Order: sequence, then structure tokens, then C-alpha cells
Amino acid sequence: MIARTVIAAMLLAGAAPAVRAEIIAMTATLAGTAEVPPNTSPAKGSAEVQIDTGNRLLSWRIQYSGLTATLSAAHFHGPAAATANAGIQVPIAGNGAPSPLGGQMTISEQQAADLLAGRWYINLHTPTYPGGELRGQVVRK
Repeated sequence: MIARTVIAAMLLAGAAPAVRAEIIAMTATLAGTAEVPPNTSPAKGSAEVQIDTGNRLLSWRIQYSGLTATLSAAHFHGPAAATANAGIQVPIAGNGAPSPLGGQMTISEQQAADLLAGRWYINLHTPTYPGGELRGQVVRK
């Protein structure tokens, strides 16, 4: 009985408020003018992104049209502001993948924090624009 009381008191003393997991919806508008540096591609695209804050499961659906060449790769990049470039965080699709692109991946706590802070972007690459034909900063809806 005393042991249970001591354990209960210890748990209560160190208890933190419960954090509730939630699904956060995010979006991105993809355009050549958002690339750094901007380009004149006529292509366009959009992305619907979700992150489950409980298990950090990132999921996405990306649509694009009008690329000047076949898609060579697509990635999430970060951390970076909309005016800067950064390294690849999560691969999305490879050479020749058709629209729409969909997938999911569990990411790290730091990656989730950067994503939720608006420091990730989506980049679609083609042979015409190997540095990126379409780009869009991922932001909360």
C-alpha cells in the first residue's frame, strides 16, 4: 500500500500535461517562378501534405502538368525559407513518375519541426531544369 502511494505521488509530481496528436493539413503551390533562381517554365502544380504529429507520418499527393520534359526526380527539401535552397529531406518520386505523385514516410522530430515551421519545400526536377522546374513552399492550410 505504501509503495503504491509513493509511486503514485512520484508519477503525479513529474506528470506533464498530455500532448494530443493531431493530423495537420498543409499545402504547396508549385511554380517555376518560386524556384531559386526563378525560371520561366509554363508548368504548374499543387500539393496536399499531411503530418501526423503523434507518429510523425508524413503523407503527400502532388499533381503537376505542363513540364517541359519528363520528370527526373521529386523531393522535399529543407530547411530553407522560400528565398533559399536546401538539401533533400525526403525523396518523393524518380525518373518518369506520372502525376499524381503520392506516398508517405515517417520523419524525424527535427524534420517534423522544420516542416511545421514552413521551412520545407517541394521541388520537381527535369532535364530542362535539373536544379528544379517547379517549386512550392509547404505551408499550413
